[in-house]
Amino acid sequence: MLDNCRNARERWGGVSELIDRWLKERQQLIVHYCDLTGADAGIGSEALKTGFDQLCEVLLDYVSAGHFEIYEQLIQEAKEFDDGGLELAARVYPRIERTTETALAFNDLAEQAGLDEKDSAPLFESLSKLGESLESRFEMEDFLIEHLHNVHADEVMSSA
Repeated sequence: MLDNCRNARERWGGVSELIDRWLKERQQLIVHYCDLTGADAGIGSEALKTGFDQLCEVLLDYVSAGHFEIYEQLIQEAKEFDDGGLELAARVYPRIERTTETALAFNDLAEQAGLDEKDSAPLFESLSKLGESLESRFEMEDFLIEHLHNVHADEVMSSA
């Protein structure tokens, strides 16, 4: 019994650490996004390219970690606790998937776009749409973390 309690704490404690690292990555994403939205017209195409490259790298890492690490752990936790979390996730994940499509489309555009004044306008317009999509995604992710993970934190700790 003690081993089961210890295993639960290790398993879900690891989820907390994973989520913490992922949320730090989210902060990096927001910083890169804000750096680009605050860039003035005279920044130069090379600096803009570097900014967009950095944003896209963190964006893809963040989205991938969500889909291939975080969400899987949250689903596993929902299965273990069997308290309606799977149904909740089934309703929210398709909406998150749409934001993933927006992120991937932005990345594709950023890879192909020229960064002169004429060609960069669609990219900055897409950057604005990406920001709206990310804001929505962050809200949904926070909701899932709260309802699929944090809600069980006391149970995990009390069984340890």
